Amino acid sequence: MLLTIPGVIDPQQLHVMQQALREAPFLDGKLSAGIAASKVKNNQEVDQATEMAQQLSRILLGNLHHNETFRNAALPHRTATPFFAKYSKGMTYGDHIDDPVMGQQEQRFRCDVACTVFLNSPDEYEGGELTIRTTFGNKSVKLAAGDAVLYPASSLHGVAEVTKGERLVAVTWIQSLVREPAKRELLYELNMAREKLLKEKPGAEETAQVDHSYTNLVRMWAEV
Repeated sequence: MLLTIPGVIDPQQLHVMQQALREAPFLDGKLSAGIAASKVKNNQEVDQATEMAQQLSRILLGNLHHNETFRNAALPHRTATPFFAKYSKGMTYGDHIDDPVMGQQEQRFRCDVACTVFLNSPDEYEGGELTIRTTFGNKSVKLAAGDAVLYPASSLHGVAEVTKGERLVAVTWIQSLVREPAKRELLYELNMAREKLLKEKPGAEETAQVDHSYTNLVRMWAEV
């Protein structure tokens, strides 16, 4: 499932994050890439060891986990510390698949869902589209500042070359309670119907049936 989520970061928070990123120390993005990805990765990332990176991470993760659409779609069990990336003119990230397992030793987690949050306006740069290969063909994603996109980490994806300006994004990965993408998509769609019924027909028999089915499917498929 490829899903866009508008307004994950509000304008005031965006302003704070953009100001911080102007002053942040950036490192070569290849340092955080796996063997295969490092051959096609050309960007810069904020040094995660800095207090600034930790503050930015707290803002981003707090907003994601307070976002109902994110929670319903990703069904997060663990969420990785985000990377804050900058793509200047000429930078790109060739097609790649994210590592299946990330993290250090006791903190290792399975990488089910990838999430990109756009941190500056698409008017500020040319190129830089996130390209994702799906069963329905290649999808190109370039969203407004503050918007996010979720997609399976197992999908082939990349970032088109930035030809003008500068692209700022945050990227994180989620180990979902439900491993399989098709099951997560089914649950997301069923939950949308469930929430509508709970709002419009809270006492109806069909509402209870859908509610029970959703709850028990999560119970059946969840891995903790």
